[in-house]
Amino acid sequence: MKKALTIAGSDSGGGAGIQADLKTFSELGVYGMSALTAVTAQNTLGVQAVFPMEPAAVAKQIDSIGSDIGTDAVKTGMLFSADIIEAVAEKIKHYQWEKVVVDPVMIAKGGASLLQKQAIASLKRYLLPLSMIVTPNIPEAEVLTERAIRTMEDKKAAAERIIKLGAKHVILKGGHDENPEESEDLLYDGHTFTLFQSKRIQTKNTHGTGCTFSAALTAGLAQGLPVNHAVSRAKDFIQAAIQYDLGIGNGHGPTNHWAYREYALNKGSVNAQG
Repeated sequence: MKKALTIAGSDSGGGAGIQADLKTFSELGVYGMSALTAVTAQNTLGVQAVFPMEPAAVAKQIDSIGSDIGTDAVKTGMLFSADIIEAVAEKIKHYQWEKVVVDPVMIAKGGASLLQKQAIASLKRYLLPLSMIVTPNIPEAEVLTERAIRTMEDKKAAAERIIKLGAKHVILKGGHDENPEESEDLLYDGHTFTLFQSKRIQTKNTHGTGCTFSAALTAGLAQGLPVNHAVSRAKDFIQAAIQYDLGIGNGHGPTNHWAYREYALNKGSVNAQG
């Protein structure tokens, strides 16, 4: 049994955070574990409150996993503060975990801040160098690189800058692109760019898409898939989850975490172009 650990915040609405991660791990046949970094009071309308954990509490949860069960891959999501980031980085180094997916969660779908501004430097200094792959959306990549991203050349330049921060791979997600027809995710390994394309689905129900995609990617790495294959399957997973949404709530509803298994499995994958 392959195992994956998510180090992230709780979403009381169930669409993002550790709830989305654990659902995704289960759907893809991976045993999921969690270390909680914060409790959020949130729903499809937004984040009403954030209650961060003490860094020592986060570290102790990670120790409980590392000292007993172990893990085949790790995903980080909402980390909130510089102190939590540094505690998480220290434990990743201590347990010598290499398959680390960093989802640099900064802003919730409704606009609430999920990462303190002073924590961005710690994210870049301590955590990105430990990552196998970092999965920013365009606004997050703009923060990490301190430059605007509008064109494909901008994306490539941003990916190159993130690799220089120490990440082994970066996938720049295209959900915030202005292209009304396609969503394009750009993978870069320091040498080669690979473009993953999928049809853009017009829907407001996209809460938790970033968490779900990075969790699916983490599951693939835990199962030993090569990075390109893990990204391709994660892209298929989130595409199905968005396409067959649930219509829950009055705001940005969650994606459908069982849609890949129920509707899309073994029906072909998205096209990857080198």
